[in-house]
Amino acid sequence: MKHRMTHWAGTAAMAVGLAFGSLGTAQAADDTIEFGWTAWSDAEFVTKLAKQVIEERTDYTIELKMAAIGVQYQGVANGDLDGMLMAWLPKTHADYWERFKDDVDNLGPLYEGAQLGWVVPDYVPEDKLSSIEDLKDEEVIDKLGGKIQGIDPGAGLMQASEDTMEGYALEDDYNLVSASGAAMTAALERAVENEEWIVVTGWTPHWMFGRWDLRFLDDPEGTLGGKEHIDAIVRKGFADDYPEVASFLENMDIPLEDLQAAMYDAQETSYEEAIDKFVEDNQDMIDEWFADS
Repeated sequence: MKHRMTHWAGTAAMAVGLAFGSLGTAQAADDTIEFGWTAWSDAEFVTKLAKQVIEERTDYTIELKMAAIGVQYQGVANGDLDGMLMAWLPKTHADYWERFKDDVDNLGPLYEGAQLGWVVPDYVPEDKLSSIEDLKDEEVIDKLGGKIQGIDPGAGLMQASEDTMEGYALEDDYNLVSASGAAMTAALERAVENEEWIVVTGWTPHWMFGRWDLRFLDDPEGTLGGKEHIDAIVRKGFADDYPEVASFLENMDIPLEDLQAAMYDAQETSYEEAIDKFVEDNQDMIDEWFADS
């Protein structure tokens, strides 16, 4: 998970050329619409869901182009991509948004309530551990073995967690452990199986919230950021070229709990099966997404 991004690098423009240069431009409307995406579990589910229902209900074909998030912003801004369905705003992608906001159109949130933070299982007593401030308590330190389970060291969440360690003066009592996202969820699974105390660096939407009862620790210092929304960003002129699809994206709105349950289904089966199940179970919701088309 690398949701807090570094500043735009000059080499990204070259990367856009390498990624999309052979495709021509998406500026001229035709029957194929190109969306960028990155293999974050929420982005993969939402982008592939959008592809499936657009193709089922319109005459358009959706082509998905995997690319780094910065390349996607640049690609939408210069017309090499028609859109991207994974703009984390207002904070996580603030640098990209400030750079490209005048060159793209925002069709609004696809889901809301996204958050970065530190997470504990619900069986950990809330009267003992409800806030990051509570981590200073000697009993809590002992229960946790002086460890905060993290993810890969380059992730924005880990950078924010390092700020949190410093901001709450936790460095002397805790070790922030770097690992992969898969290692983090494996450690969480082991702890839950044994009802052991654990704190992990986490985020929503994530399939782990669909599998286990979890909660975020309060962050009174705000070092881990606040609630965010994930928006659909399209190139200038997209709504004129594809009014039916633009209307769908403006209406698309997935409750966070439903999204996380579907992401867990995808984790247990496959994205294709989970999307088929979601579409089958939510026809009324999808009808509303296309109501103005």
